[in-house]
Amino acid sequence: MKIALIGYGKMGKAIEEIAVARGHRIVLKVSIDNLEDNTIEKIRQADAAIEFTGPESAFDNVIRCLDAGVPVVSGSTGWLNRLEEAREYARKKNGSMLYASNFSVGVNIFFEINKRLAALMAPHPEYEVQVTEIHHTEKKDSPSGTAITLAEGILEKITRKKGWVNHISDNLEELEIISERVDPAPGTHSINYHSDIDTITITHTAHNRKGFATGAVLAAEFIAGKKGVYRMSDVLGF
Repeated sequence: MKIALIGYGKMGKAIEEIAVARGHRIVLKVSIDNLEDNTIEKIRQADAAIEFTGPESAFDNVIRCLDAGVPVVSGSTGWLNRLEEAREYARKKNGSMLYASNFSVGVNIFFEINKRLAALMAPHPEYEVQVTEIHHTEKKDSPSGTAITLAEGILEKITRKKGWVNHISDNLEELEIISERVDPAPGTHSINYHSDIDTITITHTAHNRKGFATGAVLAAEFIAGKKGVYRMSDVLGF
């Protein structure tokens, strides 16, 4: 498979290593140093594009890939306010896109465990719940997209919580997401349920970027040749 990498920083290089090891060919690498190569014509060389940039450019990159008729996998975070717009554009163009806040197989299993635990805890208001996340200091967005996905999974099941906030709160209707930025830290996410009697905690800790990169390549393999809007759960069969 021919892959275009839109975003060639640390994550892009990790994705390249995994993709090449799996027998794929990188036909386009776009970094901040060669933005002039980020064109529809050059993206069309690829069977699939993997987009890992930043919140200021992710939407435009995804739209450009859709305009090129190339299935696009995006892992950029911090642009969720335009995600549904991009998904609708993909449907309108009869294109193909897959967005995930985190491509790690382990994290996506963790998402499912989180939702199941939240469903079990929903009838027990004596337990207060909090999300914590730790990332490296170069992480651009706070809270992380992974933390937001975890929070949304909790809010779906525990309806006494009306929304999430990124700070300590005295409002029992708000779900706290506490973000820390510490080096080196590829990513640790914890869900903590605390009562006067006991505490229940589940945690996922990434040791490096390999899990994210492998998942992104799996997503590209899945979406190549397909039409539609997908999630990582589709790739993993959840």
